[in-house]
Amino acid sequence: MLDLGRLRALHAVHTHGSIGAAAAALGYTPSAVSQQIAKLEREAGSVLLERQGRGVALTDAARLLVAAAQELMRVVESAEVALEEQRGRPSGRLTVAAFPTAACGLLPPVLAELAAAHPVLDLRLVEVDAHLSVDLVLRGAVDLAVAHDWDIAPLPVPDGLGRAVIGDDRCDVLVPAEHPLAARGSVLRTDIARERWICQPPGSVCHDWLVRTLRESGTEPDMAYQVGEYGTQVALVAAGLGIALVPRLGRGPLPEGVRVLRLEPAPVRRLYALWRKGAARRPSITAAVDTLRAHWREAA
Repeated sequence: MLDLGRLRALHAVHTHGSIGAAAAALGYTPSAVSQQIAKLEREAGSVLLERQGRGVALTDAARLLVAAAQELMRVVESAEVALEEQRGRPSGRLTVAAFPTAACGLLPPVLAELAAAHPVLDLRLVEVDAHLSVDLVLRGAVDLAVAHDWDIAPLPVPDGLGRAVIGDDRCDVLVPAEHPLAARGSVLRTDIARERWICQPPGSVCHDWLVRTLRESGTEPDMAYQVGEYGTQVALVAAGLGIALVPRLGRGPLPEGVRVLRLEPAPVRRLYALWRKGAARRPSITAAVDTLRAHWREAA
């Protein structure tokens, strides 16, 4: 009989793309995951992983087992939900995925409150890019995700997922203190279209929104500095190298050399909590969503 724990290990390799990433998600060492896969290969009588460059690739037999693992994990989750519901309190493991600024600016007090209120709840946090979180919830790699979307890129939510709005995160324009616009409280998009910009790399929603918006003003934007971390963007603004559009969530205190301007109309990204519909009755899901919303109201 195939071992469920070993099937979980194979499923994690499929979900996260490598043995190392699977080990980190499961809380194991890479060696332990490799041993689980080796034992599963002996049980199945088939090779499951093949070397591919520096990584591994799943064989056809492995893909069959991954599909079976997904079905088994759904059955197990249904049983776990029923047990937690019977207890009437949050318990078991709850793994939350969040994009970086939410992991920094929202999750710490949320997780701390949940841990204090529910000592038997085993909380875990995984930081991922927002566009990856939907698939991680759908596959069962995480239980709950904090994701976001913009007006130009609505968040796709497959049929198997439920979602709740957490709140709206406004974005502001950051300029150096000596910038000609620094004394103004707000600016229009046409006021800043010809500036040298500090922004996220191409392919990110923030970058795409900024490019599209500035082009609508009739200007080809000058994306002079393209960096992923908002903290680095703030440092570049403080050095006088350009201006940036930065969300308020997770921004933290700003250096003396940076001024904040409201952009009108204001760009807003909406935050959501996502979970599998099969787990919607879990008290831990309900408690986590309620706590996220409460802390967002306080932060806003």
